[in-house]
Amino acid sequence: MKDLVSRMKAKRYRPQPSRRVYNPKDEHTQRPLGLPSLEDKIVQKGIATILEAIYEQDFLDGSYGFRPGRSCHQALAAVHETITRRPIHYVLEADIKGFFDNVSHEWMLRCLEVRIQDPNLLLLIRRFLKAGYLEEGQLVLPEQGTPQGGNLSPVLANLFLHYVLDLWFEKKLKPQVRGVCRLVRYADDFVCMVQDEQDAQYLEQAMRERFTQFGLQLHPDKTRVIRMDRKGQNGHRREGHESRTFDFLGFTHYGGQSRKGRPVLCRKTSAKRMRRALKELNAWLKSIRNRTRVRDWWPILQSKLRGHYQYYGISGNSRSLSRFGYIAVRLVFKWLNRRSQRASFSWAGFGEYLKYYRLPRPRIVHRLYPSPVR
Repeated sequence: MKDLVSRMKAKRYRPQPSRRVYNPKDEHTQRPLGLPSLEDKIVQKGIATILEAIYEQDFLDGSYGFRPGRSCHQALAAVHETITRRPIHYVLEADIKGFFDNVSHEWMLRCLEVRIQDPNLLLLIRRFLKAGYLEEGQLVLPEQGTPQGGNLSPVLANLFLHYVLDLWFEKKLKPQVRGVCRLVRYADDFVCMVQDEQDAQYLEQAMRERFTQFGLQLHPDKTRVIRMDRKGQNGHRREGHESRTFDFLGFTHYGGQSRKGRPVLCRKTSAKRMRRALKELNAWLKSIRNRTRVRDWWPILQSKLRGHYQYYGISGNSRSLSRFGYIAVRLVFKWLNRRSQRASFSWAGFGEYLKYYRLPRPRIVHRLYPSPVR
């Protein structure tokens, strides 16, 4: 540690190239991750702490990603509150194409220079941006991008989008919009909720032009304007092939009505996330079933199910949770019976087994609806 500090003081410290790995993003694409060395993780964490102390007071309320005391469920609650309680009729669902791989180093440093005057801190960040990564034994030195996987990338992403999107939206776009207008962003994922269709179309075009100025692009297929259904029709219905749903943070959102007939935002686990979660669970059960004893991997299975319910256990999603839990139990039964040529359990026997070795049950963890007054 003393050697690291002395090298940083003498400006001799240089980050090592990160190791690139790929994590499945959906059924067809993978997300590249950069895994830094332990020494680089320590330095990145220190830089991230300094940047958070400087910029946390500047970040706007609509930003929820990777900030102290904020979470994705709070972002979902903000979307729910806005659409349910305000006269929102249109939602701009936006996706920045390959944000972390395409963010401009030059613009990133210019954003940093707005608040940071210390040349030593700027030099360290510049070296991290230029460090590159190793892929299949080859060193790649990209001219743009900040790979996901380290402690520094989330803070830099927030900082960059604070200037490029959040402030610009509040000071430039919002005053030109009639009626209600709100932006909710979690890292590089965001939705914009407005009252008027013309305003929604204007915002989409303005945002496309804005990101082009900074070397980025809104995804041509994943960025669209959705008309919210305020009449409580089923979220699966389409009138004239017009979609009435939008995806945000792993949930598909659609308009509905409460029991009292009031407009309410409904949600369910997105189909892509559901398929991916079940596919990963099935592959894990298949690989682990004969590798070790059941009592050794059963706690891991419990933690996997508990983690799914902790994230997706949000108000209005009980049906998707129950479906996941039902299929998960059937997968466990299937692979327990394939540990040998003889079946281990009947359904009745498996039910008795689960009475002693319980699996977590689906439950709502994050409640968006107010509790009834007693």
